[in-house]
Amino acid sequence: MKTVKDLMSTQIVAVRREATFKEMAATLRQYRVSGFPVVDDEGKVIGVVSEADLLAKEALADGQPGAPGRIAGIVHRKDVKKAVGVIAADLMTHPAVTVRPDDSAEHAARLMYSLQVKRLPVVDAGGCLVGILSRADVLAVFDRADKEILAEITDEVILHRFLMDPALFTVEVTDGVVTVTGAPETAGLGREVVDAIRQVEGVVAVRDRLAYPPAEHTIPPGLYF
Repeated sequence: MKTVKDLMSTQIVAVRREATFKEMAATLRQYRVSGFPVVDDEGKVIGVVSEADLLAKEALADGQPGAPGRIAGIVHRKDVKKAVGVIAADLMTHPAVTVRPDDSAEHAARLMYSLQVKRLPVVDAGGCLVGILSRADVLAVFDRADKEILAEITDEVILHRFLMDPALFTVEVTDGVVTVTGAPETAGLGREVVDAIRQVEGVVAVRDRLAYPPAEHTIPPGLYF
C-alpha cells in the first residue's frame, strides 16, 4: 500500500510567520498553489495560509471589519478577525493538520475529504516540514495499469494470501474497475476475498459477481426427525 512518502512532493513552498500579505499573495501567484505551510525559525509547521485566508482580507478591503454591509455580513467572525492581519501569523489557520511520511495514502485522503483541504504538510517526528501532499498526489494511486492490478489480485491476493487456485475465479479489470466471478466455498470466504481486492492499489471499485453458497439451515435443539 502506498504511503505519504511515496506520493509527496519535496519541492516545498513555505513562508515564515513574519511574511507579509503582499509576499504571500505574490508567492501564491508565482508558484500557482492554493496555499502553503507557515514555519517557525526551526522549520516546524505552525499553521497554514490558504487563498481563503487571504481573500478574507480582500473581501473587507472597502470597509472596517465589523461594519454593517452585505460583504461584512456574509463572512465568519474568524474571517473578520483575519481581515485586520498583515502577516502570516495573523492570517494562518492553526494548528495545522499534518501527516507523517509513513501514514497511508488512504489516511491522507480521508483527512482531505473530511476537512475539505487541498494540501497537507508532511512533517517528521519533530514536526519539521519535509514535504507537501496534494489531492493530485493522492489520486495518483489510481494511475496504475489494469494488467498490474490483475496480476496482484491473482498472484498476491487469491494465490498467496488465501492459498486458493486463481482458476476458481474469473477476474477482469477495466479502467481500475474489478469484476470478479466464481464460487467460493463459503460466503464468508467470498466476502473476505472481495474486501481484500478493494484494498489493492489502483482499484476504483469492485463488482462482486460471486455465486455465494446458500446459508446453512440449522435444526433447533430438541427437534429430530
